[in-house]
Amino acid sequence: MQRRLWYRTIMRSFLLTFFIVLVYLLVFINIMEYEQQYDHANFIDGTYWVMATITTVGYGDIVFTSAAGKFFSILVQLSGIPVVFGLLFNLLLSPLLEKNIRPSMPIKSPKNFSEHIIICGYNNLVETLLEELSENKVPYVLIEEEEARVKDLLKRNINVVQGDLSDETTFRNVQIGKASFVVVNRSDDVNANIILTVRGISDIKIVAIAENKANKKYMKYAGATSVISPKELFGRFIARKAADPFLKRLTGTTEFFEGIHIAEFPVYPGSPLNGKTLKEAAIREKTGSNVVGMWKSGALSFDVEPGNVIKESSVLLAAGTLNQLSELRKLTQHTR
Repeated sequence: MQRRLWYRTIMRSFLLTFFIVLVYLLVFINIMEYEQQYDHANFIDGTYWVMATITTVGYGDIVFTSAAGKFFSILVQLSGIPVVFGLLFNLLLSPLLEKNIRPSMPIKSPKNFSEHIIICGYNNLVETLLEELSENKVPYVLIEEEEARVKDLLKRNINVVQGDLSDETTFRNVQIGKASFVVVNRSDDVNANIILTVRGISDIKIVAIAENKANKKYMKYAGATSVISPKELFGRFIARKAADPFLKRLTGTTEFFEGIHIAEFPVYPGSPLNGKTLKEAAIREKTGSNVVGMWKSGALSFDVEPGNVIKESSVLLAAGTLNQLSELRKLTQHTR
């Protein structure tokens, strides 16, 4: 999409430049006829003079003698600065130089990739998934659109490629024909477009993650094989929050992928997590699980930050193995 936008910008700029040159050419011929320099009042000499003047070369073999002609020459020279330097350098030469100097982002997975998992979009919700896949040597490829995010993930040795998630070419570049399934993990409206794009080229299994429960059916209509809504998982825990503070068994988990579960954890009075930020709580270091969501001001947010404070009324959404989640459950309950 960015490439198409760049091409359209280039075409508009060239059309504008062509129009300007054509106007200057007609004015040149008219002034030459006014000065009775009929030998130069033609399209060939006119094009030559306009191009030499607009690029500020000015050979001086064709000159105006009248005040109007001289004023016109100054106008053409001044307008040539934004035309030449704005168009030629900014739109053409600068991108080419930048592309050659700056290391290119990966856009394809290895051709021998097979039985791999394609993940569309990175956030905390798939952090545990990526760790488990890496530990179990399960091949995967993550697709991200933002260059800055791709660079950051590459530094962390995450197998990521840059691509437009609405472009079929992106999925062909990651060998979708050989993949096991696709995980769609963007906003609900973007997810629907991704699902339609994938369905246009493959009947592969698609697992979609819905932000809003009401949008699950639309993703199903678009072609998702299954849809997971993390917000739905909170209902059972909110309803029985007062009833299970002493429950030792981990319940209410939903298997996100094989071996990886998602569960909600109300934070009870007396929990050692109360009053701490997520960074201070060090939940990942202590339990191995990842907090991927948290209730903020009465609403579930997946935009969790290290500085978010855990309160007595907080409810955490975490992902991990059953053992990891069991350890987290101990932290959210009463201290003995």
